[in-house]
Amino acid sequence: MSSTEERVRALVDANLDIDGRSEGQPLTLDLSIVDAGVSSTDVVAFWKVVCAEFGVDIPAEEFAELLTPGDLIAYLDAQ
Repeated sequence: MSSTEERVRALVDANLDIDGRSEGQPLTLDLSIVDAGVSSTDVVAFWKVVCAEFGVDIPAEEFAELLTPGDLIAYLDAQ
């Protein structure tokens, strides 16, 4: 089974356009996705994809505090 980090990286590649980063380029785990130019609409769509992929129900308020891929990975690993 893939690690949480690998799964999150794959979801980012498939679902988010990050300014200055092409698909497959290493993902900076401490980069805020909002600061990277991801729209709020795309963040909400990504939240739904993450919940479905990992079979979790992350409250919107909690997801809003997971600003970086690294934060998200740590949260998912703790579940």
